[in-house]
Amino acid sequence: MPWTRRNIVLGGLALLGAGAVQKPAFAAASSNFAGTAVDNGVTFQKTNFAKIDKKWHRQVVKYFSSEPIGTVVVDTRHHFLYVIMENKTAIRYGVGVGREGFKWFGRATIDAKSLWPRWTPPPEMRKRHPELPEFVAGGSPKNPLGPRAMYLHRDGVDTGYRFHGTLEPWSIGKDASSGCIRMFNEDAIDLYQRCPIGTAVQVLPHIADQAESAAQVSQITPVE
Repeated sequence: MPWTRRNIVLGGLALLGAGAVQKPAFAAASSNFAGTAVDNGVTFQKTNFAKIDKKWHRQVVKYFSSEPIGTVVVDTRHHFLYVIMENKTAIRYGVGVGREGFKWFGRATIDAKSLWPRWTPPPEMRKRHPELPEFVAGGSPKNPLGPRAMYLHRDGVDTGYRFHGTLEPWSIGKDASSGCIRMFNEDAIDLYQRCPIGTAVQVLPHIADQAESAAQVSQITPVE
């Protein structure tokens, strides 16, 4: 059975299916997955972390910041998301961020969260891509949000941006979205567990002066 998809991106939302892909591209994409797992009754493809550059693996690093413990900080230039911990450390995740013309920076809070969220393409995207469906059900293998979504609000208003999983693990570490922050599905599940409603978020152009990316403290085994 051929693997099909169409290049459709919204705020970090991955590709939706339609249009056959050449066999070599399929093989390359397939190597990014290894087996399946079940989460809340939904079966999904596990990321093949053996094929992923280790710098994008979830890990604990040295981190210097005046932000309170528990704050999420995103370094869009270097494609990292940090959850600030005690003792000048942070959990670091590799992420995909907004492509040119879709980047955004500033503060927000996680004011809503969803397990296996339904995806409803916003009107502006459906105008650009009328072939899109009105919605994609949560848990669908074609749902670009993956297993988790964390909705970013500012002053009580939905910004339209999210932290979420992805159908394209190879896009982590790249400018690939329309502004949303995409993560490996296993990392989206992990972040969801760590971030209660009200979690403060700061999205910055870069924070290389605060986080010593080379000073790894310990490696965290990806959630299976």
